[in-house]
Amino acid sequence: RGDPGARREARNRTGDAVNRPRMALITTFGLGYRRPASGTWGSLPPCVIAGVACLIPGGERFLPGGANALVFYIAMALIVLIFSFACISRGDEAEMYLGKKDPGEVVADETAGMALTLCALPWFHTGVPMLAWIALAFIFFRAMDIIKLWPAYGLQSAGGGWGILLDDLVAGLYAAAMLIAISLPMMG
Repeated sequence: RGDPGARREARNRTGDAVNRPRMALITTFGLGYRRPASGTWGSLPPCVIAGVACLIPGGERFLPGGANALVFYIAMALIVLIFSFACISRGDEAEMYLGKKDPGEVVADETAGMALTLCALPWFHTGVPMLAWIALAFIFFRAMDIIKLWPAYGLQSAGGGWGILLDDLVAGLYAAAMLIAISLPMMG
């Protein structure tokens, strides 16, 4: 009874309510819906974690080169694993739900790739503040994610979640290599 259009609209709203929580991790808790440049928004959480460690008193102990740096590396590794798993396990569903291949709203791949890049922050004193290294890591990762050097671009054609994820992990590795290449000459 009633208007069939209204029933369909109510069903769609219910579908969104059901799917939104399932999309939380793959959209990095909704950052993928931010505009402009959703990939940039998705790259921020690992940088914020590292930046907060720089700013809180005693937090530098938990950054590369600090007494408790293992905590930082474990946190970044967990981010890589959790958000990579989100891409792999929910990628097909996200593409279906959002109606396109590698949808911009899916930014878990950027979160994982950025965390991978941050694992290459210098572990020795360079004279450059750690916040500057984090900013440089962010710039390098975003550049590599946009440029998509070989083999990153071709990896996007892999199926579902793998196609969403792999190009960003390669971008993360390229950005990490760039950080290492710049920081090693400063080792003293």
